[in-house]
Amino acid sequence: MKGFGRFLFPEPYSTAGYSFIILLFRIAFGLLLLRHGIDKCIHFDTLAKTFANPLGIGVELSLILAIFAEVVCSLLLIFGFLFRLCLLPLIFNMFVAAFLAFPHSTFSAKELPFLYLVVFVILFISGPGKYAVDYLIARRKPRRR
Repeated sequence: MKGFGRFLFPEPYSTAGYSFIILLFRIAFGLLLLRHGIDKCIHFDTLAKTFANPLGIGVELSLILAIFAEVVCSLLLIFGFLFRLCLLPLIFNMFVAAFLAFPHSTFSAKELPFLYLVVFVILFISGPGKYAVDYLIARRKPRRR
């Protein structure tokens, strides 16, 4: 459990500048994707008839899972709470959108989800930085020696 806890609430971070850049990426890409999720919520009835079903789980369930990733996980990403855990659905969602949802589409149609995928994988590897809820949680945990 010690290793899993360190994975979810990593420490230490190198510099304030590094953490600030990570914060900017979290906010920028979180807000951009959040806008897509809110748009899907607003147009749910229309999208529920035409949304892709690449995993064969049903159009409505696919749409609901996409909305969950794009709204809930984007908000968690912005605040840096359960950072790596919230990135897993985002990475999966963007992978499906880029490679499975429209297999015969042009690259320009897949470019945006691919860009999100790359950024989310890089964020997953880098961690949330010092300006994140996870960092505050990690600092409050008693250290074992």
